[in-house]
Amino acid sequence: MGENRGRTYGSHILINLATRQLSYFEGSRLMNTYPVGVGKPSTPTPTGKYSIIEKIMNPGGVLGTRWMGLSIPGGRYGIHGTNNPSSIGGYVSNGCIRMFNEDVEELFAKVEIGTPVEIIPGTGSQPENIQAGAQDGAKRHTVLPGESLWEIARRYGKSLESIIAANNMANPDLIYPGQTIIIPS
Repeated sequence: MGENRGRTYGSHILINLATRQLSYFEGSRLMNTYPVGVGKPSTPTPTGKYSIIEKIMNPGGVLGTRWMGLSIPGGRYGIHGTNNPSSIGGYVSNGCIRMFNEDVEELFAKVEIGTPVEIIPGTGSQPENIQAGAQDGAKRHTVLPGESLWEIARRYGKSLESIIAANNMANPDLIYPGQTIIIPS
């Protein structure tokens, strides 16, 4: 994957499983956010950092009008269209990321083989943590474009460590516009 390293600063895709949204970035600029359907609890979408390894036009059937295969080991996962648009927004797939056909066609035209794709659980993928936080009188903050976790902590008078712990963040440097952050009481 080293030869694709330079592209990290180009376009990339972020998929938030909690919000069921796919965000397309060019550099650090958010270009578009799309609703998606993701893996159901019995066949969840794998989280991690991957890349687009193949692009197929008109795969047909349940894959809709476009298929973009991902470098996820141990299975055949991709971002694709659907012949069941009502499934978008739900936890419905066998692990793939489903998009409306018109959305996947727009995205397909923009991405290249090697485009980085990061799939995150997102805040809210562990409902018991959010419910517990809400019962403790915790507040919620929706991340705005350009905001850092440090700025959010300072605004609420909380330590960075307490916010990282409350949100169970593996990498606190990666926060995204639209993400919900729990502010501990």
